[in-house]
Amino acid sequence: MTLSRFATRLNSFGSAPHLFWPDLSGKPTFMQMAERAATAKGLTDVDLNFPDHVTDDAATVGRRINDLGLSVNGLAMRYYTNPAFKLGAFTNPDKSVRREAIDMTKRGVDAARAMGADLMTLWLGQDGFDYNFQLDYAEAWDLEIDGIREVAEHDPACQISIEYKPDEPRAHALLRDCATTLLAIQDVGAPNLGVTLDFAHALYAGEQPAYAAHLIHRRSKLLGVHLNDGYAKRDDGLMVGAVHLRSTLELLRQIRRDGYEGALYFDTFPDASGLDPVAECETNIETVHRLLSVADRLDADNRLGEAQSRQDGVASQSIVNAALIASA
Repeated sequence: MTLSRFATRLNSFGSAPHLFWPDLSGKPTFMQMAERAATAKGLTDVDLNFPDHVTDDAATVGRRINDLGLSVNGLAMRYYTNPAFKLGAFTNPDKSVRREAIDMTKRGVDAARAMGADLMTLWLGQDGFDYNFQLDYAEAWDLEIDGIREVAEHDPACQISIEYKPDEPRAHALLRDCATTLLAIQDVGAPNLGVTLDFAHALYAGEQPAYAAHLIHRRSKLLGVHLNDGYAKRDDGLMVGAVHLRSTLELLRQIRRDGYEGALYFDTFPDASGLDPVAECETNIETVHRLLSVADRLDADNRLGEAQSRQDGVASQSIVNAALIASA
């Protein structure tokens, strides 16, 4: 099983604009950022935000991306257009606001399909709470499940992937970790539902990313993998492998063993410190290729499986060291 598709966060390519547009006044447009992303060697796909990036006819936008030599991996919903969404999208106490969020998501699904993509990612970060006694938890859960179900049933041919995150912008997200998200998917019961695992989100949810990915594989479908890194306290958006190199290696090896065939999406934030986004993206791709080569060596070494069967942490670390670290 090969992992050869690489996608990126398009807004990253507004970072350090002077390096690419020395005469630019103001912020780069959506298509300017896409044109810059297309110069990154090895990048095959982009994910677009809806409705932010799809203000024109969706099919036309898709063709413009394709003309750059890139594919649209999928769309990701963003619930910022209405200030009322701050109190929730699918779980908002106002029925009309909930309807607006659900209907906008359906339009996003239609836009993805018009672009030739079959993936819609839902990050329901506004659906949560900030205070004790703020929610009736049973009511909020039912609203979340009903909203997701309605979206999933809108177009059964489109895969709906839930990206979980412990918090932000709310103090507590309803769908905060792998187990809670899998429970929600079970309650919804739609066959076109699955999960997007974001490496940094899993870390600060207190999870081991490879273990979470395998649980998703066992109980649902892993529809998206967001690679990045951080210090497990927030969504840092650092480059792949910058902090948790071994956990990244373990995740890549695990998802390949489990048959993941989707894109590896770089959800990193070079714009946070003004990095060159093209160089940053190319380095992320190079890092993944290097780690996959290490995973190849581990897969060819029967000793690792034997050490794992004994749960021998010393032996397994020595074997990984030999594959990962060059001898002096």
